[in-house]
Amino acid sequence: MDNSLTEGLLASLEITQVPGRDLFVIAKYLVPTNAYLAQGCLVAAGIPAVVADANHAQADQLILPAMGGVRVLVPEAHIAQSRAVLEALARGEFEIDEDADVGTPE
Repeated sequence: MDNSLTEGLLASLEITQVPGRDLFVIAKYLVPTNAYLAQGCLVAAGIPAVVADANHAQADQLILPAMGGVRVLVPEAHIAQSRAVLEALARGEFEIDEDADVGTPE
C-alpha cells in the first residue's frame, strides 16, 4: 500500500526524552501536516500528544532535514500505546473507504 504518511516518517526512530520534561519523541516527520495528522490520531485515542518544531519547518523548509524533522511528543506512560496507534495509522487502518457513507452536511 502506498502511504504518503509513512514516506515522511523518519525510519528507525530511537525514542528519546526531551531534556527536563516527561515528554518523549515518538515520531518525526518531514512533512509538518503529517505530524499534525499523527498527533490528531493519538489525541483521538486518548493519548496526550504535541507537535514540536512545525513552525520552524514551515518558515524554512530547507532547514527541516537538518533539524531532523517535525517531532511528535508523548508522555512516558503513553509510549507503548502511541507506537501501536502510529503503526495502525501507517498500515492505513484509519482510512475511510472511497464509497463510505459519511452522512449529509448540516
